[in-house]
Amino acid sequence: MALEKLWGKTAIRIVEGDITAYDGDAVVNAANNEFWMGSGVAGAIRRKGGQSIEAEAMAGGPALPGEVRVTGAGRLSVRFVLHAAVMAQDLVTSEAFIRMATRNALSRAEEVGIRRLAFPALGTGVGGFPLADCARAMLKEVWDYLAGNPSSSLKEVAFYLFGEEAARTFERTLAGFPGLGSGDG
Repeated sequence: MALEKLWGKTAIRIVEGDITAYDGDAVVNAANNEFWMGSGVAGAIRRKGGQSIEAEAMAGGPALPGEVRVTGAGRLSVRFVLHAAVMAQDLVTSEAFIRMATRNALSRAEEVGIRRLAFPALGTGVGGFPLADCARAMLKEVWDYLAGNPSSSLKEVAFYLFGEEAARTFERTLAGFPGLGSGDG
């Protein structure tokens, strides 16, 4: 399953699938502020990409929730992992943390020359944040970022989501934004 819409010159893709299989420039890790990689998306990235990703991320911590650290990607097919701190050590997240982390990941991506980036649903696993609220918050941040940066070099922002419910929720939310052009989906 995949849905694609155009926001200006940037393709927004919704994909039900494994983020570690993404073939772009970078993936975003839903991280805690110490950057240790436990379960969920972080665990999948560490298992497939290697322990070096976690070691490099932890060397850059701790951070405040909402901040983003960029590391190499080990054995993943992408060049970078952007570790978005969406929670502190208490493993509790909020819409504000998710919004800040999304916005900061987009900004950091451009700073290091990333053109194609994939996000998971930040904060919905261990953080327990409601999926529909996450979709609204993240897609609104992408919308606002691209609207405020018309010369953005981002060519693709993908959302790689675990399970049909998550993908459908993001698809419905994306479809509700005005002025979107049709892509492949």
